[in-house]
Amino acid sequence: MERVSTGIDELDRKLSGGYPMNKVTLITGIAGSGKTIFGIHFLYRACLEGRKCMMIATEETPEDLLHQAEFLGRDLKPYYESGQFIIEKLFEERSEKIGSTRYGFKPESFDIELPTLIELVPEGIECLVIDNIGVFAIRIQARRFRDQFDGLSYLLRKKGCTTLFIMDEAAHNMTHQLAEYSVYGSIRLLVKENSYLGKMERYLNIPKMRSTAVSPEMSVFEITSDGIKVQGPGGGSLVE
Repeated sequence: MERVSTGIDELDRKLSGGYPMNKVTLITGIAGSGKTIFGIHFLYRACLEGRKCMMIATEETPEDLLHQAEFLGRDLKPYYESGQFIIEKLFEERSEKIGSTRYGFKPESFDIELPTLIELVPEGIECLVIDNIGVFAIRIQARRFRDQFDGLSYLLRKKGCTTLFIMDEAAHNMTHQLAEYSVYGSIRLLVKENSYLGKMERYLNIPKMRSTAVSPEMSVFEITSDGIKVQGPGGGSLVE
């Protein structure tokens, strides 16, 4: 199976080369666990390799995303300015609806059905990140969310996109973690205390990745000014 680099060398090694090409991978975790940063790494490496890329952003402005990428040493601005990298500004649309509503934001006012997101993806897009797809879960029943999620996943695979769905843990739990059944692979990010060291650390584990031999062990990772650094289970570094 062909792969597309995650943009994180250590994670590529864990995934036999990267995310499965033309498939959907789900990344979940609490706020601050690093979900968006995983998406930035993926998009930056894809841009470096000459791929046409896109992010559908439901929680951040393009300016904030580009600033965050630059801080991590993954400057996406040149690709954004050239049109190789596109940011769809759904966050700004949500904010405008909040401002125009007398009583504040109403979930039903964000009236985009999940499958219709495919209409926002131009032909030729090879790598796509939707961050955060969890915002669509707050206004519909879990069963309907599953149906729509399945539909969008199918349409994106048919379109030939290698896709990351980023989803907050609250929405993932609210929908009974149904999204994990639909995707080709999933990565969970956690923040918890290392009882041996007495400090909080970030962890990742890979509960599902079809056609890939993966370890169920959790790995520690750090977010640095030079990007994400992944260590092995128990803190053994895999960085060469």
